[in-house]
Amino acid sequence: MGRRVRPLHWLAIACALAGPIDRAAGQDAGFALHSSAFQPGGPIPSRYTCEGLDLSPPLAWTEPPPGTRSLALVLEDPDAPDPKAPQRTWVHWVVVGIPSQVRELADGASGSRLPPGARHGLNDWKRSDYGGPCPPIGRHRYFFELYALDATLSELSSPTKPELERAMPGHVLARAELVGTYEKTQP
Repeated sequence: MGRRVRPLHWLAIACALAGPIDRAAGQDAGFALHSSAFQPGGPIPSRYTCEGLDLSPPLAWTEPPPGTRSLALVLEDPDAPDPKAPQRTWVHWVVVGIPSQVRELADGASGSRLPPGARHGLNDWKRSDYGGPCPPIGRHRYFFELYALDATLSELSSPTKPELERAMPGHVLARAELVGTYEKTQP
């Protein structure tokens, strides 16, 4: 599987200005995101998908850069609906206002188990919660993107990904990324 290709846009510029990016890992040097449930680039267990319990997986990250006031998380699938002919990026989860001192989201943290102050945005199902991988065909890639921000973005109550992207320019200090894959056992 090749790396996801995105057109150069404001986020790439903001991340470039924030510091050196480890291109091989898809994240800023020194700021990393991982999960105890799956390896980077590996399969996401069905527990965290529509074929299982549809819980958010456990996520943990390293110390964000100095000046971080909050974190934002996005989970998206750029291979929708078919990885052989992707037509859109499907947003599965948006979380904003994660306090800067928090270093993890536990297994099943979506819903009412988010840290105090954190709040859900709207995914592409128009739900304010986690919606796990549920690809209609083929093996899809799922990008968990964590942003360290120098602001709380308190004006955003339940943002969509585009609303979050419009609020982030000039506030991104670092970005960490974790990619997992999933293919349904029963298409």
